[in-house]
Amino acid sequence: MKTLKYFFLLLLVTSCGTVVNYDYEKSTDFTKYKTYNYFDDMQTGLSQLDNKRIMTAIDAKLSAMGLTRSDNPDFFIDIQSQDVMNRNNSSVGVGAGGGGRGGFGGVSVGIPLGGNQNTRQIIIDFVDKSQNEKLFWQAVSESTYRPNASPEKREATFAKLIDKIFAGYPPKK
Repeated sequence: MKTLKYFFLLLLVTSCGTVVNYDYEKSTDFTKYKTYNYFDDMQTGLSQLDNKRIMTAIDAKLSAMGLTRSDNPDFFIDIQSQDVMNRNNSSVGVGAGGGGRGGFGGVSVGIPLGGNQNTRQIIIDFVDKSQNEKLFWQAVSESTYRPNASPEKREATFAKLIDKIFAGYPPKK
């Protein structure tokens, strides 16, 4: 019983986290990419300050991975983002019923738990411009966020998010 209780607690904690999906061109030689930069005309969907925060987090992560930002890069990065309002469909049902000589009857009521949840979807594309803007790696993340969080919390949130996103780069074939 104790193990079952811990399992449900773990399930609850992990279900509220960030979800990241990856896709990549399987014929790509990822070892040839050493330098990167961002597209000049990115429409990230983020505020200027959040845009700077996410790019700083990406720069730090890629630098730690041995990649360098350059004016003449091997690939370009495109960032897109959108806010998504997820409706919470969780509810608790309360029912009453009865039966007697004449028949059966019942009443049921659904009580919603929590409210709507704001999530942000961020898409990061790696594009090889020398190969006719060929997309070779993509990460799509969806995570909860607080639009009124402090600048320090936003910075920490982006740093954690980028760590999770780049756990899948380069892909393990």
